Amino acid sequence: MDDVPPVPPVPSVPSVPAAAARAFRLGALSHRNFRLFFFGQGISLIGTWMQSVALGWLVLEITNSPFAVGLNQALRSFGVLLFTLYAGVIVDRVDKRRLIVWTQALQMLEALALAALVWTKTVTAWQVMALAVLFGIVNAFDIPARQAFIADLVGRDDLMNAIALNSSMFNAARIVGPAVAGVVIGAAGVGICFFLNGVSYLAVIAGLLAIRLAPAVRRPVPLSAWEGLREALTFILRDARMRALVTLVAVFSVLGFPFIVLMPVVARDVLHTDARGYGVLMAGVGVGAMLGALGLALAGRRVRKGAVLLDSGAAFGILLALFAAARSFGVALALLALAGCAMIVTTALANTMLQTLVPDELRGRVMAFYAFVFVGMAPLGAFQAGLVAEHTGAPTSIALGGAGCVVAAAIAAWRVPALRLTA
Repeated sequence: MDDVPPVPPVPSVPSVPAAAARAFRLGALSHRNFRLFFFGQGISLIGTWMQSVALGWLVLEITNSPFAVGLNQALRSFGVLLFTLYAGVIVDRVDKRRLIVWTQALQMLEALALAALVWTKTVTAWQVMALAVLFGIVNAFDIPARQAFIADLVGRDDLMNAIALNSSMFNAARIVGPAVAGVVIGAAGVGICFFLNGVSYLAVIAGLLAIRLAPAVRRPVPLSAWEGLREALTFILRDARMRALVTLVAVFSVLGFPFIVLMPVVARDVLHTDARGYGVLMAGVGVGAMLGALGLALAGRRVRKGAVLLDSGAAFGILLALFAAARSFGVALALLALAGCAMIVTTALANTMLQTLVPDELRGRVMAFYAFVFVGMAPLGAFQAGLVAEHTGAPTSIALGGAGCVVAAAIAAWRVPALRLTA
């Protein structure tokens, strides 16, 4: 493996937005390339959340089956579980920007296909499920490519700021997208949501095409996909901090984050509210997550990442347990906002630390392992949460998941003290 240093992105010409970004400690926005990607992706994510709401509504209308709604969502994640590790090898071998353009274009076609099926009144459940599988396969390549690409846009110094800004934008879109979708579905049906999502991909594709990067240094690549994965896995297993980070993300993905899956049950059966109240609870998570990500972005390099990650991870678990015990809507909403804040701080810091610790030539494969445990294992988490809730109730399922997160954070702090000291 070469020790050739990475070529940094082409420097941007200083501008008013860049100066403003520096002044407010949003260093990532001082990079022209990142700004193009960030704002294009922001428009696209609003469309993505619109489609997410419309898709659940469409499947329920077609099948009248809550199970089918869950199955469709699981199929959209299943491709990540199956293919993302292999995709990480590909990401390290090819031009990441070109790969992302292709994945975004394919996802755009999926959205437009859904719109066409709805508008021609030929849509069926199996067609929607088939498109979900195809989307998942494409997403398996898209996630590690986008995660690794951020470092190419801003370098290591502004990496945490960039990841935090991305997280805040994602959660802002999670608030705006469903709200817009609700109005649009009521006025014009689900088809227009799919169409608008398809059109929104043009924003991020245009931004990607406008990005200027220095030619990448070609490094020797492994002879086979298996050899490439083994190299990345060996790197992760050799470093105690890397092992702890990947394990923590896996535990939180399976035990902690599935509380979202049980939110409809909690809203209806525990807090005794309606669909509007459920929407407010979900928005509370999004608002808390957005504020947490913005706070992390503004904190800049002063944050001792390891210590904050472990503390926020433990806090997330405690907040879940408290939420599970809440019987007042107002108290539950406040706890959800705080949990959303702790959740996004934990995941953003885990992402940042992984990318900071990994060499550039392994970045795509290591981020594929991150996507595998964070996104690919989500269906397993949803399954266990639903199974436990079926037998013990949703509050107990959520509380047990929160307890698991606290235990995982405590074990990581005890067994890997170097993690807390990581700046």
